[in-house]
Amino acid sequence: MSGRTLTPACPERTCIGCRQRAAKSDLLRVAVIEGACVPDLRGTLPGRGAYLHPALACLDQAVRRRAFSRAFRGPVEPDTAELRRCVGQAAP
Repeated sequence: MSGRTLTPACPERTCIGCRQRAAKSDLLRVAVIEGACVPDLRGTLPGRGAYLHPALACLDQAVRRRAFSRAFRGPVEPDTAELRRCVGQAAP
């Protein structure tokens, strides 16, 4: 046995709202641009990114727990209006 597996590795990230690990493709990347949290749908915006389930419950938990300032490593009070609009559209 060589220890190799036949299944490809799937990158995992942790949701900053509910703190549950999930596949990177199941989470929404968030970046800070000029003090506002914006959804990074393509995953190409510069800077640190935070990952969040596309659900209003996770977004509310992240805001309540002040997880954005911890994730972006700085005293950030981001405007989440655009992020809330994007997550609201993604929710069924």
